[in-house]
Amino acid sequence: MTVSTTLKLSETLKAQVAKLAEDAGKSSHAWMVEAIETQAKEAGKRRAFYAEALQSRAEYEKTGVFFRAEDVHGYILARVSGKKARRPRPVKR
Repeated sequence: MTVSTTLKLSETLKAQVAKLAEDAGKSSHAWMVEAIETQAKEAGKRRAFYAEALQSRAEYEKTGVFFRAEDVHGYILARVSGKKARRPRPVKR
C-alpha cells in the first residue's frame, strides 16, 4: 500500500529534479521515489556497517585478538594479483 506525502522543494531543486528525471526517462515523481529508496537502503547499510564495527571492537576488547593491517593488506594484494597467499594469522595483544 502506498501513501501520499508532500515535499516542498525550492524552485532550483525542483528544476534540477525535473531535468535529471527527464534525462533518465522518468517522471519527477518516479525519480524522487527512486532517490528516496536509494538513500533509505544506503542508510540501512551504513547502520549495519557501524553495528558490525562496534561488535568487532567489543570482540577485540574482550579477546585482544586482531590481525595486523600490513598482513591483511599484503594478503589481499597478493590474491587480487592472482597469487597464492597464506591467510594472515591472528595476533593477541
